[in-house]
Amino acid sequence: MTSLADLRDEYEFLDADDRYRLLIDLGRSLEPMPEPLKTDATLVRGCSAAVWVYPTRRDDGTLHFLADSNAAITKGIIALVLLTVQDRAPADILATDVEAALAPFDLRNQLSSNRTQGIPNMIALIRDTAQRYAA
Repeated sequence: MTSLADLRDEYEFLDADDRYRLLIDLGRSLEPMPEPLKTDATLVRGCSAAVWVYPTRRDDGTLHFLADSNAAITKGIIALVLLTVQDRAPADILATDVEAALAPFDLRNQLSSNRTQGIPNMIALIRDTAQRYAA
């Protein structure tokens, strides 16, 4: 995946349709999530589309997340969220202001409220996971 800064630079020059395509392409770049991991336990609550997030802890202590959605744009949104936290130490994740990192993408104004309503829940799940591993 590309860096969040590079993606932000590209995103701000695109029109609305191209921003949708960029998010869809970003979602396609997610590491595949095996079907058996898509369970009720990994389902993010409060999203209009189904979103699953499964954390793993690497040998170096960093957290790596597998994620998927049944909606292309939502899958792109979760990929965007993961760009801010992927393969980082739990303490680093907890210190990251994910909302501020995503603010330049102005998702609330670019996308329908149905598509963005679950973002806080995705972020909360990631923070809760980092909190458990940091303890």
